[in-house]
Amino acid sequence: MKTTLEGIVSYAKQYGFIFQGSEIYGGLANTWDYGPLGVELKNNIKKAWWDAFVKTNKYNVGLDSSIFLNPETWVASGHVSGFQDPLMDCKSCKTRHRADKLIEAFSNGTVDADGWDKQKMYQYIVDNQIKCPKCGEVNYTEIREFNLMFKTAQGVVEDSKNIIYLRPETAQGIFLNFKNVQRTARKKVPFGIGQIGKSFRNEITPGNFIFRVREFEQMELEFFCKPGTEMEWFGYWKTYCADFLKSLGLSSDHIKLYNHPEEKLSFYSNATTDILYQYPWGFDELWGIASRTNYDLKSHMDHSGESLEYLDPETNEKYIPYVVEPSLGVERLFLALLTESLDEEVLGENDTRTILRIHKKLAPVSIAVLPLMKKYHTEKSEEIFALLSKHFNVQYDDAGNIGKRYRRQDAIGTPYCITIDEETLTLGTVTVRDRDTMSQIKLPVNELKTYFENQFE
Repeated sequence: MKTTLEGIVSYAKQYGFIFQGSEIYGGLANTWDYGPLGVELKNNIKKAWWDAFVKTNKYNVGLDSSIFLNPETWVASGHVSGFQDPLMDCKSCKTRHRADKLIEAFSNGTVDADGWDKQKMYQYIVDNQIKCPKCGEVNYTEIREFNLMFKTAQGVVEDSKNIIYLRPETAQGIFLNFKNVQRTARKKVPFGIGQIGKSFRNEITPGNFIFRVREFEQMELEFFCKPGTEMEWFGYWKTYCADFLKSLGLSSDHIKLYNHPEEKLSFYSNATTDILYQYPWGFDELWGIASRTNYDLKSHMDHSGESLEYLDPETNEKYIPYVVEPSLGVERLFLALLTESLDEEVLGENDTRTILRIHKKLAPVSIAVLPLMKKYHTEKSEEIFALLSKHFNVQYDDAGNIGKRYRRQDAIGTPYCITIDEETLTLGTVTVRDRDTMSQIKLPVNELKTYFENQFE
């Protein structure tokens, strides 16, 4: 089934994955709240990433740095001076646009204005008479730079001395703590520091549901290595990241790698690759992997006056490590998984079912406990729920006939349903139904825990 973005948005609200933020007040544009199933899926995504990149990876350790950082952090990193979008307003309808995006849309993606100065972009728009997407006029203001960081004030008095920023990325908190982590974790280069946390960017053109939003979560790794070895590690992490996505069930056909040409690289990077996923609107960036050289550590070292050099215990050599950064947004992976997994299956004439074929380890609900008849089977069903819910994410559902309950669990991606019936009371067995095949087996109640541990290992 070809999954449309509109279909995903409708599905996500209907089943309790994602709601419009502040909905009872008419909403707040591009803010989203994650409902009972959405928060479970997000947590499972983050756990899967943490397990793969921190818990089971011999090179890496974890960190949880603060959202508020000393504002000098953002001066040193270049965000105060360089983290900007080129904006222009339509004088006719008062809408605001990113100049580079107007050029990209006009040229159907054949012209990339990234890196152009303001005058070159403005002249291209004027020369090609690029119309305002809303009103169709060609009546723009000059292009001006707009910093994407959210500002706020710290303390009781609001003035320029108290300005701090909501972090636009989690990476800088890792760089600030490089020496602390290296010393206390007793790590030798090469090693990495992983972090999951909220970031904030005052995007002018957010959109495509949760793909581009102003408040988002990043799963970010900064991998520190010896200068001269960074390209080897860059290749290693490209493969590792792509394999991780495939292990979660994303099809190889829906993933491709885009290597940034040398002339399009950020000034601090000597290699960058985007892992693209085929979203409903086409291939778009899911994961960015960049070799950032020693730019970040050196910038903070120069700006703060604190040494961030590493002393190699084997060679006695001092150097500023190079960094390879795989950076992934939780929301973008969430959307990719819904796009990949949501399906409508034809079972027979006039019979279809909505099914979320999501990886069983990511499923918001692992097991559903379903009493066949509430009047007779509730007590035993509650016992089984209590037994399994200590170890798995279990949902108890006794509303409606058993066929409708199966369909409901299929639609939210529950891998297994347990039905409690008369044989449970007389023989001590239950019926276990598989989501994907709809096949059923009988199992003794006392074997359920072991059976599911094997299924979810």
